[in-house]
Amino acid sequence: MNATSSRRPPSHPAAEADWTLPVYAQLDLEPASGAGAWLATTDGRRILDFYGGHAVAALGYGHPRLVAALAAQARTLHFQTNLLPLAVRARACEALVRFAPAGLARAFLVNSGAEANENALRLALAATGRDRVVAVEGAFHGRTAAAAAVTWRSEPWYGFPRRPFDVTFVARGDAAAMAAAVGADVAAVIVEPVQGVAGAVDLPREFLAAARDATSRHGALLIFDEVQCGMGRSGQPFAADHYGIAPDLLTTAKGLAGGFPAGALLTTDALARDLKPGDLGTTFGGGPLACAAIETVIAVIRAEGLLARVRELSTLIRSRCRCGPVQDVQGLGFLLGLVCSRPAKAVQTELLECGILAGTSADPRVLRLLPPLTLEAAHVELLGDALAGLAP
Repeated sequence: MNATSSRRPPSHPAAEADWTLPVYAQLDLEPASGAGAWLATTDGRRILDFYGGHAVAALGYGHPRLVAALAAQARTLHFQTNLLPLAVRARACEALVRFAPAGLARAFLVNSGAEANENALRLALAATGRDRVVAVEGAFHGRTAAAAAVTWRSEPWYGFPRRPFDVTFVARGDAAAMAAAVGADVAAVIVEPVQGVAGAVDLPREFLAAARDATSRHGALLIFDEVQCGMGRSGQPFAADHYGIAPDLLTTAKGLAGGFPAGALLTTDALARDLKPGDLGTTFGGGPLACAAIETVIAVIRAEGLLARVRELSTLIRSRCRCGPVQDVQGLGFLLGLVCSRPAKAVQTELLECGILAGTSADPRVLRLLPPLTLEAAHVELLGDALAGLAP
């Protein structure tokens, strides 16, 4: 008998598991459509999404300007290689550079955060001719070879037999340890200003300043991984702006194109100067659809005043949602961790029963919030009410 004959039809809620690798712990929730911060499910429920597609749905669902931009670009030119220059790519890169911290003057467009980090590390190693990278305990930078090498405790679950370069991990927040770890053999320090997977842990400014000082003194490069905390999620264009610290390279993805696959590496003119054709490359990165989406996301963030909204509602979440099982709130902007008195997984399940979707993290006590930047105060009130109704 054909092995596929016993598999469920596509309309069955669990059919996806019959055809895909069993690598995702999926929730019992199948979205049929989305509008703003809301999801409509196939079984008729309406779910308020405080997870934002894992920080990807920066403008929520069905934003008219993003939908229109993608539709118009698809009708005009849906794909073309980087071998050919495109006006839409030029506009997207200009918009991104102008949105980025001062000094980051060049963009390299890719497909994902892991790919952006992979290229940032490759560029740092090549530019310095060194073979050691300093990373931070608790960090998550991706599942590809170099990105996994600088991800904390990645060895048991990535399967690579060895790292492609030497890595030193320093304790999170220990400025003295950071200063001591950087020497003449270090190519780069890579750090998430707000550690996302770890539980929305915002690192102390003194720690990030120590990384900047140590890399500058020893001729190493500072990489800010803003895959999760970038693109307005911190309440500033990038967390680097919030901290007032200028990295040499910055990576971003997730909400960069509002849901269309896209990532980017931003760097300085000085580092770009020695690059030549073939030093970096990507097939799909910088395609016209992604570029149209990037340009539109940045335009909407500016036009709708979303940075101010993030700052205002982040403050509201901190005051309104410290109730029920939530003992503390950490993080920055719309990358927040609700520190719970009991397992976050249980709280996540109870919130979903109330019609609210939130995420978990590597810290079993921390529930992660990554809502769209278009979130409204009324949505925060709904979350606060739901949490207040849960057992402490």
